Amino acid sequence: MKLRILNSFLFLGLLAGSQVQAQDNKTGFAGDQFNLQGALEAFKQSASPEAFEKMLNRPDNKINNLDLNKDGEVDYIKVINRKDKNVQLFVLQVPVTESENQDIAVVELERTGNEEAVIQITGDEDIFGEETIVEPASDDERDRFSGSDENISRGPAAFNNSNGIFVNVWGWPSVRFVFAPGYSAWVSPWRWHYRPVWYVPHRPLMWSAWYPQRNYYHRYYSPAPRHRIVYAPQIYRPIRSRSVIVYNNHRPPAPYYRPAPGRQAPVYRSHGHYPHGRKVIVTRRR
Repeated sequence: MKLRILNSFLFLGLLAGSQVQAQDNKTGFAGDQFNLQGALEAFKQSASPEAFEKMLNRPDNKINNLDLNKDGEVDYIKVINRKDKNVQLFVLQVPVTESENQDIAVVELERTGNEEAVIQITGDEDIFGEETIVEPASDDERDRFSGSDENISRGPAAFNNSNGIFVNVWGWPSVRFVFAPGYSAWVSPWRWHYRPVWYVPHRPLMWSAWYPQRNYYHRYYSPAPRHRIVYAPQIYRPIRSRSVIVYNNHRPPAPYYRPAPGRQAPVYRSHGHYPHGRKVIVTRRR
């Protein structure tokens, strides 16, 4: 009997410890509900950008748990491809309303040689609180790619160039697909309230259920301190989409922002294109 009670206390202690750890890893930003590492893994496993979009929106892949417009349903993420010479971008975007879109992240891909390519994914600062960059880990032993066609199925290997050591992702099927002759940039045909027939709307998971699942891919991908593809931000900056509704629904949480006493947090109104909308601070009446 005493042993059973002791085991119960140990179990409760472990459960409480895991819940505390989960809370410690929660920033309060919307990005808590999106898995950058999982998105990069989905790109690796996909045969095309269209297949990549489908993998992002499958609930069983545990990549997306976002509800930016707070309608009680997980948001559908569409993929928009832009390319300029050897650099390609894949923008992950949520149609928040009929007139507003919000970028979640952008996959940056560059062909650096005959059979070499480098990739990163950058989380949007409005979603993650700051620009967050993730790339394949160089110690991923699941598969290797030697650079020859007969070893295509064996995945990435570490290469060295002027920008440091990077993982060569030329062996990823999606990478070879988008750099194949005759490829046309993919732009998702779906928009607000128009989704593919295979997509079934579903409710977001609670944080306690979502957090343990979102860390599955973390050992295969690691944070990066800078953009390896220096030209990518220049291509992306003019096409970036930001939503006033998302900003107001997911304002920076404390301690990132604290309004002054007697004042409310700033609210952005839609006067022109964000972020040039007028900033209105409302003083509470005493």
